[in-house]
Amino acid sequence: MNRLGRETSPYLLQHAENPVDWYPWGQEAFERARAEDKPVLLSVGYSACHWCHVMEHESFENPDIAAVMNRHFVSVKVDREERPDVDQIYMQAVQSMTGHGGWPMTVFLTPAGEPFYGGTYFPPADRHGLPGFPRLLEAIAEAWASRRGEVMASARQIGETLGQSERLRAAAQLLTDETLHEAFRSLSGQFDDGDGGLGGAPKFPQPMIWEFVLRYWKRTQSPRARQMAHTTLTMMARGGIYDQLGGGFHRYSVDAHWLVPHFEKMLYDNAQLASLYLHGWLAFGDPECRRVCEETLDYILREMTDPAGGFYSAQDADSEGHEGKFFVWTADELREVLGPADAEYAARYWGVDRGANFEGKNILYMAADPEPERIAPIRRRLYEARERRVHPGRDDKVLASWNGLACRAFAEAGRALDRPDYVAAAVNNAELVLASMRDGGRLLRTWKGGRAKLKGYLEDYSMVAAALVEVYEATFDRRWLDEARALAEELLRLFWDDKLDGFYDTGADHEPLIVRPRNLFDNAVPCGSSVAIETLLRLAVLTGESRYEATALKALRPMADLMARHASGFGRFLCALDFNLGPVVEIALVAPARGDGPGPLAAEVFGRYLPNRVVAGMIAGDARGAAGIPLLQNREAVGGKATAYVCRNYACELPVTERAALARQLDAVQR
Repeated sequence: MNRLGRETSPYLLQHAENPVDWYPWGQEAFERARAEDKPVLLSVGYSACHWCHVMEHESFENPDIAAVMNRHFVSVKVDREERPDVDQIYMQAVQSMTGHGGWPMTVFLTPAGEPFYGGTYFPPADRHGLPGFPRLLEAIAEAWASRRGEVMASARQIGETLGQSERLRAAAQLLTDETLHEAFRSLSGQFDDGDGGLGGAPKFPQPMIWEFVLRYWKRTQSPRARQMAHTTLTMMARGGIYDQLGGGFHRYSVDAHWLVPHFEKMLYDNAQLASLYLHGWLAFGDPECRRVCEETLDYILREMTDPAGGFYSAQDADSEGHEGKFFVWTADELREVLGPADAEYAARYWGVDRGANFEGKNILYMAADPEPERIAPIRRRLYEARERRVHPGRDDKVLASWNGLACRAFAEAGRALDRPDYVAAAVNNAELVLASMRDGGRLLRTWKGGRAKLKGYLEDYSMVAAALVEVYEATFDRRWLDEARALAEELLRLFWDDKLDGFYDTGADHEPLIVRPRNLFDNAVPCGSSVAIETLLRLAVLTGESRYEATALKALRPMADLMARHASGFGRFLCALDFNLGPVVEIALVAPARGDGPGPLAAEVFGRYLPNRVVAGMIAGDARGAAGIPLLQNREAVGGKATAYVCRNYACELPVTERAALARQLDAVQR
């Protein structure tokens, strides 16, 4: 066993038995590289990455290739999910060298950490225009030994490109809704009217884009926005990208029709998509959206939740050495489980009667309009039969940022759908993160089996803080708002830079890297900056702290031009801008000291699609619950009944105690 045997990352542990003398990222590896004057071979991947497994099997498990690596290099293995800072820096380098990136990522560094050559997957022998990995290793070693000047010149040139994206010029223009209109026009031009989504194959869910399109529909009542959002939600839910038996979404579709997925399931996708489908239900009242939201959250609870309350990171695409084997079916297998009559119906319902669609078998997709009641018992029997198969591997590390996304989804859905089990899952998760993923108050990145480590990044702070605000709104337990505010203060202290007028991704107390990374794009996971901006804006309304809003707007203004011109890379930024432009509906709910809480009034608030709202709540007379929240100052339960106060910019309507009256006020303030 090599040094990776001491790690907690399932991805690193997968490589612990390799004959490669792997190091985890850290000073020990670079000190050895300096002492022995060897280049560093950096290999970055993640547990659910199919080609990472392929390269491990072909090269890292091969004793002859491992011997070449051990002779000429100090080899470092990184889990990109644990170390997004390292991944981002060296991915930028690989993209500058090759024009593209991906995983596994293979980068050669000087002992000072400067990249001088890199790529992604390399086969064990020359093929498909790629050099064989052993031949590449020998060539790099020869260059290091005999052409050091060329290597160092390459490292300097690449290093210069890495610092160039660090600074944005502050935008002179004001933030206006024209940015939203321009961004929507850009997305509308890329929309696939037949299948939903943007562009052709491969097709990614991109939940942040559809959150923005939903918000744009709410703001403008644009029929085009409604069509785009609803078509995409419907087609994804009915495609093979959605697990028709077990719930939850696979990573992406290799075709343009959402049919053939790459079968890995990621927590961050499912958390964001559960929220998106919840918002689709609230916006459109489409029961299919509600069903998919609940099935996705139920899947996370059932298969991706640690007994301690954390949410696991990913499920693999492969089982028994084959991608997708766990998920696909044949007509004969349907008959064996269901009998002839139900099998015939199931084959029509899920498109099996139309012929094989994946390596001689069938990915289930909804070939006709849904019939939930008729298909439910059939679905249950097939699911139970599938449970007896060999399951895909699971990455059971708990990442703070991804848990923030899931915690937020559970809290909001629990409140909106009257699912106390979802609220409980959110509370349990928040308890775990705050109790077990901090060291002296410093939020940590990763937890597994009772062990937490690595200093949290901007995305960890921002996404956990955003989740805690949502847990507060779901419970009105003041503790969660106080914890969110404490995280926001730490976020500003560790990640904000006055000279930059923006956020860095690593804290001021982070280990030195060749550059201090700063991501400015919403990718599969939201950018730490965009969620920080959004969360600070929400906290500013809840707490009246103007400093939060001022800081958020300093970070948001320079993004205006990018948001308008490249909307698909700035979905969460656009949502934050939409919130900033308002109108923001501020709602105070005051419950009587005796009774069942705000009851029907809360149901009216949380059962609506109100993306730009904040809600504060308290029990009448609870000075501690109201302290520091302007919206709750001097509020009482009128006539001893639960009471709602609806406000904008702290100018409030008359208090109401009846649900119908509250509905009329909410209808009016949204206009």
